[in-house]
Amino acid sequence: MCGIAGLCNSRGDWRSNMDRMNKRMAHRGPDASGIWANEEKNVVLGHQRLSIVDLSPGGAQPMESHSGRYVIVFNGEIYNYKKIAGRLLEEKKVARFKSTCDTEVLLEAMEAYGVEKAIGMCKGMFAIALYDKKEHTLFLIRDRVGEKPLYYGFVEGGAFAFASEVGSIAALEGFNNEINTSVLDIYFTHGYIPAPYSIYKDIYKLEAGSILKIKEPYHEEDISISAFWSMKDAAVKGQSNLFTGSGEEAAQELERLLKESIKEQMVADVPVGAFLSAGIDSSTIVALMQSLNSTKVRSFTIGMSEEGYNEAAAAKEIAKHLGTDHTELYISKQDAIDVIPKLAYIFGEPFADSSQIPTYLVSKMTKEHVTVSLSGDAGDELFCGYTSYESVSRIWNKMKGIPYFIRKPCSELVLHSPLAKKHIYRTKGTLLGARTPARLYEISYETDTLTKKISKTHEDCPYKYSEFSHYLEEVNHDIMLMDMMMYHPDDILVKVDRAAMAVSLETRVPMLDKDVVEFAWTLPIEYKRQGKTGKKVLRDVLYKYVPREMMERPKKGFSIPIDKWLLEPELRAWAETLIDRKTLEQQGILDPDVVWEIWEDFTKNGVWRIQIWFILMFQEWMLL
Repeated sequence: MCGIAGLCNSRGDWRSNMDRMNKRMAHRGPDASGIWANEEKNVVLGHQRLSIVDLSPGGAQPMESHSGRYVIVFNGEIYNYKKIAGRLLEEKKVARFKSTCDTEVLLEAMEAYGVEKAIGMCKGMFAIALYDKKEHTLFLIRDRVGEKPLYYGFVEGGAFAFASEVGSIAALEGFNNEINTSVLDIYFTHGYIPAPYSIYKDIYKLEAGSILKIKEPYHEEDISISAFWSMKDAAVKGQSNLFTGSGEEAAQELERLLKESIKEQMVADVPVGAFLSAGIDSSTIVALMQSLNSTKVRSFTIGMSEEGYNEAAAAKEIAKHLGTDHTELYISKQDAIDVIPKLAYIFGEPFADSSQIPTYLVSKMTKEHVTVSLSGDAGDELFCGYTSYESVSRIWNKMKGIPYFIRKPCSELVLHSPLAKKHIYRTKGTLLGARTPARLYEISYETDTLTKKISKTHEDCPYKYSEFSHYLEEVNHDIMLMDMMMYHPDDILVKVDRAAMAVSLETRVPMLDKDVVEFAWTLPIEYKRQGKTGKKVLRDVLYKYVPREMMERPKKGFSIPIDKWLLEPELRAWAETLIDRKTLEQQGILDPDVVWEIWEDFTKNGVWRIQIWFILMFQEWMLL
């Protein structure tokens, strides 16, 4: 895991600027730093290294290919690099390798087979910048599901810049890109800014599964972007070619694929462990890791004394049953509060999933023992785990028999009647007007009339959540696909990457292995959900290793009581400083009257809206 950055046509001191970019992301790779520039100095690449495979200088970046034609900076891991290396040697594309690292294999594969074919061969997580000296072309490449981040765009003077974190681009001398106010509505709905957008104008996130190509002279018109893999295509193909075996056979195949993925992802020249909560997903990963190892796997969890938020005791019980070398840390309210001032810097742009706090704390604790940690992320989205999936399906099945041309006016009638004064009837009226299951799901994310007025800009959102849908016939699968295309890469993966990399911890996600993902999309919905119970096939795998009764308990989630803490003196004072009326008026972005009405609804009337945290994280970022 590393940090990458680069510049084309930099107008200032190119070395000084590259140093600034590298320094801003040094936490991503504290082991070494490197800079390369072409002869004309109009293409510069930077790298911060976190040594995972081949700790020697032989794995240093930027790295040039054997022929000298290509130069690469690479963030991530290619899990099947040994297999690709064997093919290169067998086909005599390479006489020998100078190192044992995956970067060299990736680079030589690109030279031997071409960029797109080589990337298609790779299983892993990656953000890559590859410069072709002969064609004067720069390639930017992001992995299939968006595990590794990659920002790009144009800055003062027309220079093209890219980096693993948007803060590295903002660190450039003279950076003055304006705030992209068109994304604020969607931020204040979801708490994050989805790809391809960022908080800055003219700065974008490269979307998952994409290759960006920019040719000399490196202007906006010289950019082309293509997809080498698509979550939508994988889902459509999978649902068109359903798995025909039994439920038991599905569990066997999933177990096999997960074991293959875990085996590859445990390869490292540094200590490896895993996050363990009391949930199905992380327990499955840890159980399979332990089954593949003769020595004790290192597992890590954090606990809280707050009632209703602590899963540490249950995780400890699971770890004891599996026989792992388990470490737990009980965090206090003060531990969490101390993290909050760091969040805006860590994430580089407004991001407001409050589980970012425990994620940072468990990463910090884990880094004290290992350098790589596996996680159970993606189980809910791939195997129908969220309770909202069941509720949307149930509501839609009741509604779909009534034609939309009848439901729509009935919805308007309810919403414009005295009944709408009550929240329950406003909700029912809105649900009744949903044209599709995707729209029904989107409604659960929507804010009330008041919170829609937070931003003074009143610019339209770039797109709606439901625009990622209408691809699959089965309701649950359609909304799962929505989450895998936006919520998972732009919230879950962002949270884990930034929080873990802030303490130089590499995280790996076995369930996001290409073969696991594509297999998951072939499964009929009844293999994933039965009634209100989700992740059936995953449970069938886990119950081979952990007793069912140990897992069948209410899931508390990886969260903190931020709403409770904000009413206590220390955080309340912090919050009210951030939303000071004069500050808001001077900034001219948020409506002070709306912000304070929301705040006072909370502090005086007990009305909690998640947008309160969204506002505070936005303001914390604004005041960096």
